Amino acid sequence: MIRNVAREIAMHLSYELSFTDLNAKELLDQRLSQDRFSSLAPEYEAYGKLPGPSQRDYIRKAVQGVALHGYELDQYIEKYAKGWRFERIPLVAGAIMRLAMYEILYMPEIPNGAAINEAVEIAKKYESPEVVRFINGILGTFLRSESPEE
Repeated sequence: MIRNVAREIAMHLSYELSFTDLNAKELLDQRLSQDRFSSLAPEYEAYGKLPGPSQRDYIRKAVQGVALHGYELDQYIEKYAKGWRFERIPLVAGAIMRLAMYEILYMPEIPNGAAINEAVEIAKKYESPEVVRFINGILGTFLRSESPEE
């Protein structure tokens, strides 16, 4: 499994955190299982193969980090979502942006450009072109304004 597939799975799990009473660790323990992947594989190509150890580590770190820093990440989204009320932002788009922002701020081993490019590619699978442009614009502005590397 390659990182972009693991990133898509991390986005799904980050999104799911909005709808569950489980904490991130509990959710990850339940969802990163062969049974769960087998049940989702017919619907989502990303679940065709259980992640290997390094990809599981990435997914765990990213999802737990998004959960831990969710409020901070949402504040950034709201700050740069000019012309959009926060309530209007689709939940999947929010999960995609939170994940990319978390990578930019807290995972220096991931190039910022890769975080944004992969976020946009994932968004193309789940959102309309208007929302994809919105995500790209917010992430680009966020990177220019907030990135510790830029």
